[in-house]
Amino acid sequence: MGLVEDELPAAKTHGRMPIGVMLVAGLIVWILLYRNLSPFAKWLTLDALGFAATSRIGLAVEFFLFEVPKVLMLLVLIVFGVGIIRTFFTPERTRAMLAGKRESVGNVLAASLGIVTPFCSCSAVPLFIGFVEAGVPLGVTLSFLISAPMINEVALVLLFGMFGWKIAGIYLGTGLLIAIVAGWVIGRMHMERFVEDWVYQIEGPGGEGLQEESLSFSQRLDAGGLAVKDIVGRVWPFVIVGIAVGAGIHGYVPEDFMASFMGKSAWWSVPLAVLLGVPMYSNAAGIVPVVHALLEKGAALGTVLAFMMAVIALSLPEMIILRKVLKPRLIATYVGVVATGILLVGYLFNIIF
Repeated sequence: MGLVEDELPAAKTHGRMPIGVMLVAGLIVWILLYRNLSPFAKWLTLDALGFAATSRIGLAVEFFLFEVPKVLMLLVLIVFGVGIIRTFFTPERTRAMLAGKRESVGNVLAASLGIVTPFCSCSAVPLFIGFVEAGVPLGVTLSFLISAPMINEVALVLLFGMFGWKIAGIYLGTGLLIAIVAGWVIGRMHMERFVEDWVYQIEGPGGEGLQEESLSFSQRLDAGGLAVKDIVGRVWPFVIVGIAVGAGIHGYVPEDFMASFMGKSAWWSVPLAVLLGVPMYSNAAGIVPVVHALLEKGAALGTVLAFMMAVIALSLPEMIILRKVLKPRLIATYVGVVATGILLVGYLFNIIF
């Protein structure tokens, strides 16, 4: 899902109005609309549609009408910004930054770069091969492959929009920690022999991909627009379905029912959440609205956070794709180390919060 320079249109003028003025005007309009979403959703639910404020269907409808435009607006804004940032972090440049770094520093850098570098499940194999060709250690490579899908802009936007900066920061910090520690642990286990032999037999590109032309500001803005078209265009149905499920939970599921098996008192809730999450496949756009509704109904933060991380970071399709370059024992170790980290995070936050 990466955007590379040769995919970008040539720099162009955006009418007579300066680009800076257009950006500021657009941001002002965005802020005005965003600030009025809540009263509009309440008016539409209670006055226009005539639902009672305390009825279950009224609560569900208001939740849906407020969250859908809020989440989509946040996605457009943040994905546009991240799309611009990503023009500075192509896969070739990322390989060059990680090559030659010792493991402890490399794990931190790789996990950090995973947040902003273009990544999707389909790019896991070529990225892995490229890192091996560049001489990046296995543990450092896996720190990147864990961080990139786990900590993505969609999840951060949704968490920030629904819970605020504190929960979004917890997700970001714990996701980074898991990626760093898991990659370091696997690196200490010296499991290079469990990478498929053909990967090491590929001759490197000789640095051909590292010569990149610099982009103009206008082209970087175009890249942001392409990112919005690509990412938001693909995830908006998941957003609507996820929020619809969350609205149903918000309006109809009793609080004590959810707390009984996802609350702090159920010690087995965290491992159960991880076990349920590992074989599931959903992207952040579909799972975070459900997380929001579960928390509102009494589920514990650590349990829900563990479930979300397991779904996003250990998706079954990605494991199947990685099987092309990793032998089963290394994949099992990868899943086990990451799942253990998620378990610890779940228990920790159930104790703290």
